[in-house]
Amino acid sequence: MAKTISGGTVHDLPADVRKALKADPKALALWEGLTPLARNEWICWAISVKKSETRQEHIERICSELKEGMRRPCCWVGCIHRKDKSLSPSQKYVLSKRPKSKK
Repeated sequence: MAKTISGGTVHDLPADVRKALKADPKALALWEGLTPLARNEWICWAISVKKSETRQEHIERICSELKEGMRRPCCWVGCIHRKDKSLSPSQKYVLSKRPKSKK
């Protein structure tokens, strides 16, 4: 039976992140030592990009940066998908600078 890998508070663990963690036992052990909220930040950081190449880079960085001692993504405004708290002023600022989507 395959061991379950923990997800985040809002985001489930995507298959590509799961695959990368399974391939790196040290990163996986560090991942399991994170809080659910910290895991959520990493997942959101990896999936919130537009290009598949950037997503793959972020997934690779999850493993390498965990092994470097980082517990959260650097310079990340935080998950905007959480419903249990309102957006912080810094999140609102960053979101206000994004181009408006065309409908």
